[in-house]
Amino acid sequence: MEFLRILRAGGTVTGTVTRIAPFGVTFVDIGGFEAVINIPELSWRPVDHPSDVVAVGQEISAEILDVDPLRERVSLSLKALQDDPLRLLTGLIGQTVVGRVTRLVPFGAFVRVEETENGFEGLVHTSELGGEHPDHPRPLVRVGDMLPVKVLDIDLVRRRITLSHRQAVSARQGEPGA
Repeated sequence: MEFLRILRAGGTVTGTVTRIAPFGVTFVDIGGFEAVINIPELSWRPVDHPSDVVAVGQEISAEILDVDPLRERVSLSLKALQDDPLRLLTGLIGQTVVGRVTRLVPFGAFVRVEETENGFEGLVHTSELGGEHPDHPRPLVRVGDMLPVKVLDIDLVRRRITLSHRQAVSARQGEPGA
């Protein structure tokens, strides 16, 4: 197809969202050719379903990730044209914030450090919850609890936020080691 020969990875295209597949892929018409955007390329933020980010009939601009003329496939990225909001949160390293516990796992609790519904979450390891290092965080916190946490690290590459409740509490009490 001649149209594919003019497209280059790293270029930008504008198109219209034509459909969202049940398995999460978004299809975009870019001049009579249907390109795809996989869920991880829709947004820097967590996405449950593409319809949380785009709608059928919506016009979008996206970066071309890959052009495969043999398979007649073009992969796009919507997030590549946006600033990474996690980068902005690096200013919180060393700060104490209060966030809602969103889920418990055997090794800790996830706490939302932004107030928005799809805000970034960080992990408070059980050793950073305080207490006597329980095997599970359930005795210490519950989903929905508001928890003061100190932001210890934000790993932009691995997309992980490390938090400590123990250090946030000791900082508030003026104890050493905060």
